Amino acid sequence: MSATAELRLTGRLITTGEITQVETQGLVIRAADDVIKPESCGNFIAPGFIDLQVNGFGGVDYNDPSTSTEQVAHSIRAQFSTGVTKILPTIITGSKERMLGALRNMTACQREMERHDRPERHAIAGFHVEGPHLSPEDGPRGAHPLEHIRPPDIDEFHRWQEATDGMVKLVTVSPEWPEMPAYVHEIVKTGVVASVGHTKATAEQIQAVVDAGARMSTHLGNAAHAVMHKTQNYIWDQLANPRLSPSFVVDGIHIPPNFIYASMRAKGLEHCVLVTDAVAPAMCQPGYFRLGQVEVELKADGSVRMLNGDRLAGSALRMDHAIGNTVRFAGITLREAVMMATQNPARVGRIAGRQRGVTPGEKADLVSFLWDAEKFALTVKETIAGGISVYKA
Repeated sequence: MSATAELRLTGRLITTGEITQVETQGLVIRAADDVIKPESCGNFIAPGFIDLQVNGFGGVDYNDPSTSTEQVAHSIRAQFSTGVTKILPTIITGSKERMLGALRNMTACQREMERHDRPERHAIAGFHVEGPHLSPEDGPRGAHPLEHIRPPDIDEFHRWQEATDGMVKLVTVSPEWPEMPAYVHEIVKTGVVASVGHTKATAEQIQAVVDAGARMSTHLGNAAHAVMHKTQNYIWDQLANPRLSPSFVVDGIHIPPNFIYASMRAKGLEHCVLVTDAVAPAMCQPGYFRLGQVEVELKADGSVRMLNGDRLAGSALRMDHAIGNTVRFAGITLREAVMMATQNPARVGRIAGRQRGVTPGEKADLVSFLWDAEKFALTVKETIAGGISVYKA
């Protein structure tokens, strides 16, 4: 499809409820105008969904340095069907060589998709590195392999950026390392978002990295001790910090509905971000898979667990389901939940051209969907990424 191709979508704009015709030209939205004499219209139009934390999808593991371009493209097409148009493929803790290899491989896959002008090229907005500078302690460490947890190393960060042409955009770190404030200060100077996660840090340690520039919390409520102090702990400390925007995995498995309800209100909906933390089993049948160097199993109940220890290891969540779950669990409106999957992650994750919603001049990433309010079910009708219709139901 040429760069001057035009597309039109008509539906109820999620932000206003007005029936609107949206026109795209090439890579951007050209117009978004209310229909003067609208006919009955049951579908909504919203910006394409954004997922800042996805380790794999559709049977494909982004952490495997041998993953092929066709496999990456397949996983992106699967995410297009859920309304997602921008992702940060996420590389988790591993050996220095394996993490660098996975980042280098994902970059090569992206470049190959660009060379062949494949529509999937529009999806990758950068990379998220989750680790390896995390807590070594059981509980906060989650499924990250202990043998590869290590202190902050700015030289290693620069090697990641060299391997990806500067495409690492988000790094999850634990503030408990003494060297972490200086590390965070250095990476945020380059425009990278630093996120607190997989940590047992004290309030003082968390504040130190916030003062150094950290602005996000990675899947708040996950990767924690089973038992902790009732009021003085790293979950409350992050919720109470006005400069941290938390992400949440709203699958009904990682954290209970009451936590979602209370924490989103405590933080403020405008600061909350939905992520899937999806791994290779997402949109697959139950069975055995890999997440980097960890063997996992997708159970019949939808949870993804390590074979050794039965701990949760990512999710099989889809963003369309995450939005429906959030409306149900948090008791908020559909518009508010969609905001957490569109404009909020665009702002927090610094996704260019995606922060003003369905507005002329913004990137032509759109989703048309139906909403069943009784079942809290969102059904994608069409997804447009980079001005190209990449999925139709």
